[in-house]
Amino acid sequence: MTNLSVKILVVDDEPPIRRLLRVGLTAEGYAIIEASSAMEAMEKVGDEQPDLILLDLGLPDMQGHDLLARWRNELVELPIIILSSRTDETGIVKALELGADDYVTKPFGIRELAARIRVALRHRLQQQGERPVFQTGELSVDLVKRIVRVAGKEVKLSPKEYDILRVLVQHAGKVITHQHLLSQVWRGSGDVQYLRVYVRQLRQKLAQEADAPQYITTETGVGYRLREAD
Repeated sequence: MTNLSVKILVVDDEPPIRRLLRVGLTAEGYAIIEASSAMEAMEKVGDEQPDLILLDLGLPDMQGHDLLARWRNELVELPIIILSSRTDETGIVKALELGADDYVTKPFGIRELAARIRVALRHRLQQQGERPVFQTGELSVDLVKRIVRVAGKEVKLSPKEYDILRVLVQHAGKVITHQHLLSQVWRGSGDVQYLRVYVRQLRQKLAQEADAPQYITTETGVGYRLREAD
């Protein structure tokens, strides 16, 4: 998927960051479009029709959160990855809840960012043509028959454990916030502590080591991420 037919819109008001991304991502095989403000970014989305957006939260004419919300309200369904120097969990969670596909904090490595881009692009393709059976490593989840297997052996999950896994599978490779999981599984009435207990039980049933999770990783203070599909 890394070829010049894939266009990435970089929205950042810092010229050094745009230059770094232009050089690094061009070397990865992407075509780069640049915008230094929210107004310019909105024009470029319509004119250039990019495949993915890298969005800085600190823009001169509009907060990145507001621009993200506007795009999602206008049904712009492109993958959007947040670039931010902020490390506060509140800002990250807010961006994810508004519809961001992922986030990368500055400073970042181009190779890590390129990997996140590949995951976001694959995830969007999978959403457009969802597969009934999800596979990653030795874990398989049949979303039609509700059967979970690890290394070919069926794993019995409680209804809540399965619901958590189902949501993670539907967004594999993407960070899912605590609040989103609570809204999907407990209809918003649950508690984060309950969620942590269920995720711990789910990890145990998927034969994961607590200190080295193979499939479900923790994004501290934010939520969880399921390893992307093979």
